[in-house]
Amino acid sequence: MAVQKYLYYTKSVGQPKIKNFKAEFVGGMRSKPDDKYMKLQSVQYNFYEKPSRYFYMSASKMRLPATGLHLYQNELATFVVNLLNWFTVVDAKGDKMNQAETVTLLNDMCFIAPATLIDSRITWETINNFTVKAIYKNGSISISALLYFNEKGELVNFISNDRYDTDGKKYVSYPWATPVEDYRMINGYLLSSKAKLIYQRPDGDFIYGELEYQSVKYNLTSIED
Repeated sequence: MAVQKYLYYTKSVGQPKIKNFKAEFVGGMRSKPDDKYMKLQSVQYNFYEKPSRYFYMSASKMRLPATGLHLYQNELATFVVNLLNWFTVVDAKGDKMNQAETVTLLNDMCFIAPATLIDSRITWETINNFTVKAIYKNGSISISALLYFNEKGELVNFISNDRYDTDGKKYVSYPWATPVEDYRMINGYLLSSKAKLIYQRPDGDFIYGELEYQSVKYNLTSIED
């Protein structure tokens, strides 16, 4: 099975069970295809006994400081973006946001913490030798994604129809893809270090983000680690 080969490839077999992680990224984001990327820095914490995710990013828009915060806990998600640390420009929440962030949680498991893919909340369906469908259930929420592997065993893309594109006011369903590259050893695991964030719109792919690892730490004993 492609997932088993991936677990061996990433050096996940024989590692301690992952209970949580902290990851830091740099990169760029934009809200429109013609916009320039806003440089950003981010830090996130994920927990897996009770699935939760906290993702904080700081950037600048029109030379004004901007911050974004994704929160996912107890099957509930919110996404808030502020300018000047107080003027809210995005405030997303509700059932569609809960579903979308569940997709993001599964994506993190696949690329940042592949050792968690033995989780009993995931059901696997083999499509062919290089493509697998993952169905992930967290409480009342069920989402799915297609995982694409290459001959080496690397996971090279993740595509889901369950993650909505939103500005906090409207939610549009486009396939969400995260192609990755540049596998390297990162804190004991062989992981992809660069990713693109793409909505596959009818008029063409919209690459709205590019991220690169700065660091990943697993099984923290305190939030400051």
